Amino acid sequence: MDRRNFIVASSGYALSALDLPDMDSVTRRTRSASPGSLRIGRGEVAAVRHMVKTLGDSASELGGGHARHLAVRYLTQDVAPWLEGRFTETTGRELFAATSQLVHLAGWMAQDEGDTPELSGLAQSYYAHSFRLAAESGDPELSATALRGLAVQCVDLGYRAEAVQLGEACVDYGRHLDNPRAIAYYEATLANAAAQDDDRRMATRHLAMAETAIGKPVTASGDSWAAHYSPGRWAHESGMILSRLGDLDAAEEHLHLALDIHGLDRRRTRAIVLADLGGVRLRQGDVDGALVTWRDFLDCADGIRSVKVQAALQDMRVRLRRYSGVPEAQELRERAARFVG
Repeated sequence: MDRRNFIVASSGYALSALDLPDMDSVTRRTRSASPGSLRIGRGEVAAVRHMVKTLGDSASELGGGHARHLAVRYLTQDVAPWLEGRFTETTGRELFAATSQLVHLAGWMAQDEGDTPELSGLAQSYYAHSFRLAAESGDPELSATALRGLAVQCVDLGYRAEAVQLGEACVDYGRHLDNPRAIAYYEATLANAAAQDDDRRMATRHLAMAETAIGKPVTASGDSWAAHYSPGRWAHESGMILSRLGDLDAAEEHLHLALDIHGLDRRRTRAIVLADLGGVRLRQGDVDGALVTWRDFLDCADGIRSVKVQAALQDMRVRLRRYSGVPEAQELRERAARFVG
């Protein structure tokens, strides 16, 4: 399948995820498991959660291309048989929720590894399966997060209407959560989809809702899949939405906020923010500021295997061609050429 046909097919597949959930699956499994099935308890649930954190930390630092095969192998060889085991309904729902996180992580890794039709198709399949598992577990936050993954991928593929529809579903699933970070996460997703769809009014409205939510104290107890959506990540995403809407001064302010105030200690994330800030500064006519920021970006990007970092490198190289007479720009282009692969 060529890329054009893949995009057409994948947009429909992304929307079909909304029809996947089987809310009674866990209940049926607790009643139908054979006596000889493997007994599953809280220990297996804890193991899945631990692996999600370990593999997720590695991917956040070094990019999705580093450990995806480890995540898939653990999912297929260890976790999949547990889903067919014997467990109480409470343990089963916890197991399905933890597995949803693992499947979502595998999807994110595939999406971050590259933009080939094969990897994009894998990512969509994982996100859709993650949504099904989350819905079966009865966890609306995980359901909303899986839909967010599909919405973001539709944005990347250029399917703007589908991205908005998935973003709206994402917000709807998370509407009643007592978790302001989750609310901010999903509202910003819809704002981004609307901005890409050139719907300034919708984008501005949901961006404001995201800002209100991220400013509230986190009071919910227990683990949250959206806990990683820090004020720094919100500031970065908001900055890029504002850039899309043409407010470059506000965009730069938010990107500075992400870097200087909230830190962003993950190297992959920090590299992407630096790349985006360099682009915003160039659009403002601040060539010297862009060159300084992109130099920091290259220092940070070394060794990261991420399609977003690769795209940022290529974008930077193309934009610097017009400054061939500037020695610093040529130096950056030559350095960046060693990263692109």
